[in-house]
Amino acid sequence: MTLNPPILRSAARRESASVLIIVLWISIGMVSIALYFANSMTYELRAADNRVNGIATEQAIEGAARYVSYALSNYATNGAVPENTQFSCAAVPVGDAHFWIIGRDPSATPSTTEPYFGLIDEGSKLNLNRAGTNTLSYLPNMTMDFAQAIVDWRNTNSSPDLTYAQYGYAEKQAPFETVDELRLVDGAAVELLAGDDLNRNGVLDANEKDTTGTGQVQSGLFEYCTVYSREPNFHSDGSILTNVNTTALLGVLFQNANISIPQAQFRGLSNSIAGTACTSLLDFYLRCQTYDNLTSAQFALIYNNITITAGTNNYVAGRLNINTASADVMTALFMGSGVDEGTATSAAESLVSYRDQNPDNLDSIAWMVDALGNNNQVVTTMKAHDLLTTHSFQFTADIAAVGAYGRGYRRVKYVFDVSEGAPKILYRQDLSRLGWALGAKARQTWVANETK
Repeated sequence: MTLNPPILRSAARRESASVLIIVLWISIGMVSIALYFANSMTYELRAADNRVNGIATEQAIEGAARYVSYALSNYATNGAVPENTQFSCAAVPVGDAHFWIIGRDPSATPSTTEPYFGLIDEGSKLNLNRAGTNTLSYLPNMTMDFAQAIVDWRNTNSSPDLTYAQYGYAEKQAPFETVDELRLVDGAAVELLAGDDLNRNGVLDANEKDTTGTGQVQSGLFEYCTVYSREPNFHSDGSILTNVNTTALLGVLFQNANISIPQAQFRGLSNSIAGTACTSLLDFYLRCQTYDNLTSAQFALIYNNITITAGTNNYVAGRLNINTASADVMTALFMGSGVDEGTATSAAESLVSYRDQNPDNLDSIAWMVDALGNNNQVVTTMKAHDLLTTHSFQFTADIAAVGAYGRGYRRVKYVFDVSEGAPKILYRQDLSRLGWALGAKARQTWVANETK
C-alpha cells in the first residue's frame, strides 16, 4: 500500500477545513437571512393585525353612531336630554372591538383622571353666534380682547380688520359654522381654546399640565361654547306651538291640560299679557304665578306646548339649558345680562345643587323660581331675556373605540340634531390625533391587560 506523502495529506486536511468554514459561513448567512425574514414577517403580522383592528374600531364607531341615533330617537323626545342610565355608554362590545361615549357629568362631580361617559348636551353651552362680548368675557380663562374678536369675526356689519392680512385671510363677517373655527380668530391660543384639557375629554390626564395646582382640569372655550343650539317652535309632527302672547289661545291651552283657572284670575293674566307681551317663558310663568297661582307642577303640563315667538319663526337659536349647563356657563350668562358677580355665582351654584337634589322636578323653566325664589336678582333679570330653557335638541357623541387586545384606537366626534324629528348628523370630526382619552382605568383594562 502506498501512502500519500505528509505534504499531500496536510494539504487535503487544509482543503477540507476550508470547505467546512465556507459551509459554516453559508449556513450562518442562510440562518441570518431566515431570521431576518422571520422577524420582518413578525412585524408585518403585527402591522396587519393593527390594520385589521383599526378597521374593526372604525366599524365599531360607525355602529356606535347608529346606536346613538337609535337612543336619541327613543329618549330625546320633546327636548329631553337622554341620561347615561338609559343606554350603554362604556365598553360596549361590537364584535371584538369596544366603544365608549365620552361625555360630561352634569352634576360637575370633581374627577382628576377618569372621564364621564354619556352624551354631551350642546344646549348646555353658550352659542357663539348669540352670546355678546360681556357674556363671553366672563367665561373662565377668557379675555375681553378675545371676546371682542369673536363678536367682530361673526359681525356682518363690521369693517374688515386689517390685522388678519398677516394671516393670509380676512374676517369671516358671517356666523360661526363650527366651534373649531375659533382657531382662526385673532388672538386664539391653545390656553384659551383647550385650557389644560389638550385631548378634550373633560378631565386632567397624567400627561396634561395642572396650571391651577388644584388637581382639577381648567377647560377652555371648546368646553363652554357651541354653534348648534336651537329650539323648534313646532312639535315633531309639524304642528305649531302655542304663542302665549296670543291670549285668545290661552284658555284652550289650559283647558287641554286640565288646569282650571277662575275667570277673574284668567282675565287678569290676559290683561297683563295684552298690556305688555311676555319677553320669555320665565316671564310668562311669573305672571301665571301672580294672576293664577299656578304651581311649577301645573306649568310643566303646558310647558312643552308653548312659545313666545311667532309661528313664522321656526327656530329659536342659542337658549341655554339650565338642566345641564355648568355653573361656570350660567354665571357668565347671568353676569353678561347685568347681574353682579356674587349674586350670579351664588345663583348658579344653587341651581346646580337644586337640580342634583330634585332630578324629578326639572320639567320646565319654573323650577328655577322654586330654586331661587321670585325676587332673586337672577330671576328678575333673566325674565326680560329669552335666553333660558330646559329643552335640548342637539347632542355630541364623542365616540372612542379599541379593537382586540387593545389595538387600533380611534376616536370620532359626532353632533346630532333632533329638532326636526328624526336624528341627523350635523358634524363629524376625527379626534384620534389627540391621543388616548379613555382614562387610566380603561388603558389598564383594555390595553395593558389585553396585550399580556
